[in-house]
Amino acid sequence: MQSGFDGARLVRQLQDWGRELAFSQIGVAGVDLGSAETGLRAWLAAGFHGSMGYMATHGLKRARPAELVPGTVSVITARMDYLPRTAPDDWVADEWQRQQRPGEGIISVYARGRDYHKVLRNRLQKLAERLAADVGPLGHRVFTDSAPVLEAELASRSGQGWRGKHTLILNREGGSMFFLGEIYIDMALPPTPPVGHHCGACTACMVACPTRAIVAPYRLDARRCISYLTIEHDGPIPSELRPLMGNRIYGCDDCQLACPWNKFARRATLPDFDPRDGIAGATLVELFGWEEAEFLRRTEGSPIRRIGHERWLRNIAVALGNALRTDAPAAERLAWQAALQARAGHPSEVVREHVAWALAQQPAAPIVTV
Repeated sequence: MQSGFDGARLVRQLQDWGRELAFSQIGVAGVDLGSAETGLRAWLAAGFHGSMGYMATHGLKRARPAELVPGTVSVITARMDYLPRTAPDDWVADEWQRQQRPGEGIISVYARGRDYHKVLRNRLQKLAERLAADVGPLGHRVFTDSAPVLEAELASRSGQGWRGKHTLILNREGGSMFFLGEIYIDMALPPTPPVGHHCGACTACMVACPTRAIVAPYRLDARRCISYLTIEHDGPIPSELRPLMGNRIYGCDDCQLACPWNKFARRATLPDFDPRDGIAGATLVELFGWEEAEFLRRTEGSPIRRIGHERWLRNIAVALGNALRTDAPAAERLAWQAALQARAGHPSEVVREHVAWALAQQPAAPIVTV
């Protein structure tokens, strides 16, 4: 590595390279996250991480970058907007409307295109290579929601935004519809300054959460979060939470849709996050009919694939049960009932149990065709 380098110049250069690589912002954080350890300990002690055992396994390494990757002295942080290029001007209203169509399966906006892990990881690696070409040999490691990294803490310390009450990072020019990534490096760079908090007395995200997973400002009980339940959680979904999930089958955007700052959300510059055919706007019956081979084919290169076919069917069964609770036309309810009955004998006990629950959600009065 070259000696006597100009750190401030390098940071500006990184920011220029970042823009060329489609990042919305580049920042730099130090590695002393000691003040975050108390909160992390309390969150884990409360069991709010649910079945995400890896969070407890790595313990305080999450707050100690130099222990996670020995030799780390600075962290380059990055964010990338993911709102699809095709999103309408009134995209928030459009997303709320999906919840009024019980027969449609709602997939979180970020997951409708290509797997962000691959997109960000490749571009972060290119950014690290450009830095190494400038300064010489560079020890580094790239992360994109892929290891025990306190992403939000690093992002807020480096000026990417501030921590919202829903625990996501908010940016005045970009809302919260963006991904985060990091490069741990073994060279010291001057940190970029943090920004102030701008949530004020607003509690829109907390009020909007369907399952009341935001138990206090800046405190999320993942065990109640629909994103956790539909993606991270393996096994039966607690029966008391199922009716609250509506037609959300992969993730949940409600706290972000309710946030006033997302009127500033910016569209992605890359086509990778454009919705793929057959995902956005598809009916529950269509999606529930995918056999495993079709599920794997249609979700190739998508973050959805990671949950597997069993959880996919489990999630959709819950949504179909919730659809049966509505006053939808008889023909639609009959189609939902038929789809569920077709899976009643599924080899998976988890799928069978959720299908049985869903079928029991039919209205008390018989469905009458006209």
